[in-house]
Amino acid sequence: MKKFLTMTVLCAAVAVGLSGCGDKKDAAPAQAKQASATITVGATPVPHADILKFVQPELKKQGVDMKIIEFSDYVKPNLALSDKEIDANFFQHKPYLDSFAKDRGLKLAVLTAVHIEPMGVYSKKFKDAKSFGEGIKVAIPNDPTNGGRALKVLADAGFFGLKDGVGVNGTPADIINNPKKVQIVEMEAAVLPRTLDDVDFAVINSNFAMGVGLNPAKDSLFTEAKDSPYANVVAIREGDSRDSIKKLGAALTTPAVRDFIMKTYKGAVLPAF
Repeated sequence: MKKFLTMTVLCAAVAVGLSGCGDKKDAAPAQAKQASATITVGATPVPHADILKFVQPELKKQGVDMKIIEFSDYVKPNLALSDKEIDANFFQHKPYLDSFAKDRGLKLAVLTAVHIEPMGVYSKKFKDAKSFGEGIKVAIPNDPTNGGRALKVLADAGFFGLKDGVGVNGTPADIINNPKKVQIVEMEAAVLPRTLDDVDFAVINSNFAMGVGLNPAKDSLFTEAKDSPYANVVAIREGDSRDSIKKLGAALTTPAVRDFIMKTYKGAVLPAF
């Protein structure tokens, strides 16, 4: 009987020991699972989504599974971010973000600046930005920040003048010294490349130009100055300090990303860090 009890206790001890080992073995995947995180980032296709796809493998190594949703307009990504449908977006410059958030009462913030896309003047009808007659039609973005920026580009190119002090905040009403009676046509930024058959010139954001095979460095007739303050940024909700979000910002501002931008876009897109 004593021998039987001893064997019973020994078996129980072994069972507990094995059970304990089993718990430790199962704990590792559980801990790894807890350490990983999934974030969803909204972006316009080129170059934003391309850059995000480039850093996906690195984020994966760091335990962040990034999903990318592509948008084709400048309104939905910020609304989706505010409504917590996505965790971040990457498509806009800070002046646009600030203006949009203020107008709609959204609490959005900049995570990091990534690149600059010089805005360019394009035409299928003219070979330069100076030889044109009266009454030409020039299409520009219809949102306030990009519209004012486009008017400044046109003024710098000599199409007309702008009232003193308006800078990039001008509107068509601020145009002066317009002897050739240039007509401004305001359209949604995303459709501007498709208007080139219908207008004489169009001022197009580089991401949309590249989306239809135009190279801003080669195909534009006049390009915005390289010291443009319009760096494209990753936007997040105010106060979002999650580790996965911090890792996203860090991954997008590495030497590897700088090299990718320079080699891929050959001057059409420039690093902002």
